[in-house]
Amino acid sequence: MSCLILLTVWIRKKYWEISMTDLAVIILQKNEKLHIRRCLERLTPLAPRQIFVVDCHSTDGSDKIAAEMGATVVYHDWPGLHAKQFNWALDHLPLAATWILRLDADEYLYPETCEEVKKLVADGGLPPDVTSLSLSRARVFCGRKIRFGGTAHIPMVRFFKRGVGRCQDRAMDEHIVTSEGRDWRLKGEFADDNLNTMDWWREKHRGYAQREAVDALAGETFKASKGLYYRFPPYLRAFAYFCLRYFVLLGFLDGYAGWMWHFWQGLWYRTLVDREIGRLRKARKGGTVGLA
Repeated sequence: MSCLILLTVWIRKKYWEISMTDLAVIILQKNEKLHIRRCLERLTPLAPRQIFVVDCHSTDGSDKIAAEMGATVVYHDWPGLHAKQFNWALDHLPLAATWILRLDADEYLYPETCEEVKKLVADGGLPPDVTSLSLSRARVFCGRKIRFGGTAHIPMVRFFKRGVGRCQDRAMDEHIVTSEGRDWRLKGEFADDNLNTMDWWREKHRGYAQREAVDALAGETFKASKGLYYRFPPYLRAFAYFCLRYFVLLGFLDGYAGWMWHFWQGLWYRTLVDREIGRLRKARKGGTVGLA
């Protein structure tokens, strides 16, 4: 009887190993109690081979939640930038899978996206020269998916082969770049759905504005990524950008959530960035440079 039990356990283990997707997930977090359980639960259909949560010494128990759900929790001090933390994970975690997925704790994959990725990766549905997978980010704000205003359906690389991808080393809008191969566009999406309060959101974006201002003054590479935006006068460009998103690109069709998203992220935040750029320019003329 004991031999039969051991055989059953062994068969189940082997079946689980075979059914797992050749994928390692890296999630960065600090005090993400509101989000980490949802993020990990939504990965269940994908059945990744490895899940790492790089925790910056959380005090709200989110690290314990991640461990209880089967993730490998690794603690590492915050190096100052998201990109540096992620690249540290790439360099130091015992990654054994062929593919890597980058996720934030307040993000999650939709079930249909998990199925699409699993078929492509596990069933060999990708050409051999594909080294990254991009998918659209679905922005969820005030409980509603934002569909209008020009900020939806923007592809982002989140899956990439181990050894060919790195996170851009800059303060804001850092993305995964690959050193070889080509990208494959997925049909599915991932959700960016933060559940914190608006007070938290505004405070977070005050920090983002400082970081973006530093990048904006650092060189032409960042400005080029923003297209024509920085060619317009400060403050006026923020108002014009809001009008473009809310009226021309039909952001108002998303109702209250659309108004909140485009006003706060399209007008208030962009105005804040211009204020920070002006402050930094003034500081440079006075001989001091840096964040307040």
